[in-house]
Amino acid sequence: MKNIGLFITLIILCVCGTGKAQTSAVKNAAKSVFKLTTYNADGSVLATSNGVFVGNNGEAISNLKPFIGAAKATVTDTKGREMNVERIMGINDLYDVAKFMVSGKTTPLPMAQSASTSGSQTWLVGYAKKSPTITAATVKSVETFMDKYSYYIFSLTAPENTNACPFVNSEGQVIGIMQPSTTSSDIHATDAKFIVDLQTSGLSIEDETMKKIGIPPALPSDKDQALLTLMMAAQTNDSIKHAAIVNDFISQYPTSVDGYTAQAQIYVNANEFDKAAKEMETAIKKAEKEDEAHYNYSKIIYEKEVYKSNIPYEPWSLDKAYDEINKAYAINPQPSYQHQQALIIYAKGDYQKAYDMFMNLTKTSIRNPELFYSASQCKQMLKAPTKEVIALLDSAINNTDTLRIREAAPYFLARAEAYMTTDSFRQAVFDYTRYEILVNGNVNSNFYYIREQAEVKAKLYQQALIDITRAIVLNPKEPTYYAERASLELRVNMVDDAIKTASKCIELAPEYADGYLLLGLGQITKGNKTEGLANLEKAKQLGHIQAQEMIDKYSK
Repeated sequence: MKNIGLFITLIILCVCGTGKAQTSAVKNAAKSVFKLTTYNADGSVLATSNGVFVGNNGEAISNLKPFIGAAKATVTDTKGREMNVERIMGINDLYDVAKFMVSGKTTPLPMAQSASTSGSQTWLVGYAKKSPTITAATVKSVETFMDKYSYYIFSLTAPENTNACPFVNSEGQVIGIMQPSTTSSDIHATDAKFIVDLQTSGLSIEDETMKKIGIPPALPSDKDQALLTLMMAAQTNDSIKHAAIVNDFISQYPTSVDGYTAQAQIYVNANEFDKAAKEMETAIKKAEKEDEAHYNYSKIIYEKEVYKSNIPYEPWSLDKAYDEINKAYAINPQPSYQHQQALIIYAKGDYQKAYDMFMNLTKTSIRNPELFYSASQCKQMLKAPTKEVIALLDSAINNTDTLRIREAAPYFLARAEAYMTTDSFRQAVFDYTRYEILVNGNVNSNFYYIREQAEVKAKLYQQALIDITRAIVLNPKEPTYYAERASLELRVNMVDDAIKTASKCIELAPEYADGYLLLGLGQITKGNKTEGLANLEKAKQLGHIQAQEMIDKYSK
């Protein structure tokens, strides 16, 4: 009999640990603990940990590290149910914690009503389908952060596989999750309330840590932040996250047109126009603001007809886009809808009518530089005098807010091109340079080639040499650039350099006539008439129209 009593006592000690006896509430806390498993993209296990449910609808908390690099994650509760992690609801790198949502109803642990103090008795509740390990622990010290949260330190040797398991008080309320120290033998716990309070924002999808997690972020509860998330998601390369955010937005805001429009745009990008049309028809039926639904539908059709006109979809046309924007305007006559009308009219080729509309809009509340720019394009299509085009581009630039001057970049580029047609080469060079500055130098080799030609005509030869060299650096296999530089080097009497450049041109493109012509001219200039004429003859054989004229000139 004594032996049986001793055996029972040992079992109680093993299960309960040392210290004050645990309550039934502490034992029940084990029902809310789960095992977390994260996976790589190939399905292999990335990491395992634990965590605790904090809500009835799948809300859960754990440590962040297992999610980094994960394509998928699951949790397994004490009943053996496996549930997918559906959304990341908030993360914090500094404290290595994460809040997330799983698929299914869950049994939560209540939050501690007050912080535990130094010397308080707590219990670390492990995960197990049967007979979980519950270890008594005394709070060694408590630190406060962000003025309202607690960071707990315990002197405890924690059992294996208890990382991110909950510490609970005598009432079975969670105070934090277990985190081994990286600098000492102590065990730490970050306040569970801090983790529960984590949430996503409109910019979470662009967070560098969030980008490393394949599971989509949860949509923010604030509608403005949710709209920002929707906008940012459209710019991400992660189609899975984008689709999840759009779906969540529609579910959360079923009367807002924005979600349906985003979904329709996904379909358009995939050339699934019939699905896009049905999505926008649903938006028109359900949207709180029907005029916005018609407006967005018009924009989607217009953009498809302008940018994907090579892929026919019979129900859509510019006429259909115009009909939709007219419906929007009939419901709510506002200038932005008239602007859409003008864009469609321009696309249909009625440039005079479009011009009149753009100019009339400059007298309304939406007056902006883009209207003057669009009007300038109308003038170009109408073959109006270039000075009229330039005047409109001047207005576009002058009406751009100096605090947003980068938006004027396309206007400077268009004006530079206009100046080229009027032989105002120095003004063109100036505008090309302003464009380069405004786009932070994000230009390609062709840009430098075009500006070099303007500089040559403006007799800015040193600048021209620099630009054509930049073009070659960006695209060293384009023979046209070498021919252009060789021609310029001959012009400024850099004959030896011209010969080297022309030779490189021929090396890159043995059938390119310009290389031989320029090499021949360089050799003749250096006094090597025989080889020079031979290269001019080669240029003639390759079809260069000026070669014979050069041969006749230098054969005398």
